[in-house]
Amino acid sequence: MDGKALLMGISFAFIWASAFTTTRIIVVDAPPLTALVIRFTLSAILAIGLARLLGQRMDFSAREWRALIIFGLCQNALYLGLNWMGMQTVEASAAAIIASMMPLLVAMFGGLFMGERLRPVAIAGLITGLAGVALIMGVRLTQGLDLFGTVLCLIAVVALAVATLSVRGAGGGRNVLMAVGVQMAIGAAALLLPALLLERGLPIRWSGELVLAFLYTIVAPGIGATFIWFQLVQRVGAVRAATFHFLSPPFGVAVAAVLLGERFGASDVIGSIIVAAGILMVQLARVPPATLQAGPPRSAPSSAIARRAASRP
Repeated sequence: MDGKALLMGISFAFIWASAFTTTRIIVVDAPPLTALVIRFTLSAILAIGLARLLGQRMDFSAREWRALIIFGLCQNALYLGLNWMGMQTVEASAAAIIASMMPLLVAMFGGLFMGERLRPVAIAGLITGLAGVALIMGVRLTQGLDLFGTVLCLIAVVALAVATLSVRGAGGGRNVLMAVGVQMAIGAAALLLPALLLERGLPIRWSGELVLAFLYTIVAPGIGATFIWFQLVQRVGAVRAATFHFLSPPFGVAVAAVLLGERFGASDVIGSIIVAAGILMVQLARVPPATLQAGPPRSAPSSAIARRAASRP
């Protein structure tokens, strides 16, 4: 892996992890589902508009439409909907740790339900990563971490892992930006009715901080991280690119501490290192030995829709 790929991977992991901090800022001052409908609508308009300017069309196969619908519902509506609701009472650093379980759950579910063979290193990584999460969450629960919000975040990351497995290998095609826009539009449509039923009349306390947080989530994680991710996947392949998820736990805790003043203790530091090590072990175990020795591939025949999962907080 060359220096440019390394810089891209670190940048992606940092942006992805930082999104939990801006999400926390948003849900404190705005109803979460309503905020997501606004975010998805603006993102869909922007992404589809840019895609049209680039000559992309909604020209998807039946399999790709199925992947778009699954991800629009599971990733945007379920994962982000539940995650943003949970983050009303769960700190950004804790939510980032829970979300970092996604690659661990994908590997575990693939081994349990899809017949995928897990190497001993991957099994050890699973146990290590989940133990790190258990350490952090166990200590935080004794310190007053909201149980209901934590459960919502856990259900959310399970939904994302299931969605990732269900669309694996669906084939992306050339209309990647259009696919991202359509996926966001599906998420906005799916959350509109729940937002109206559950949050009607709840105020949005607009402020400069809230506007900046909204803009950041749309531009940085939504578009910037997506662009970096696709370029990284093209450069080194989807499996090797996903290895950078091991940086998410420490980045998530650090950004929340700096920007939100969230306090963290020894268990958070130790647990984040353990989770990061577990993720790294799982991801490296998935890389074929020949790939580890060879140079970066020129392209990667993996699903553009499935790869999108990694860029969403």
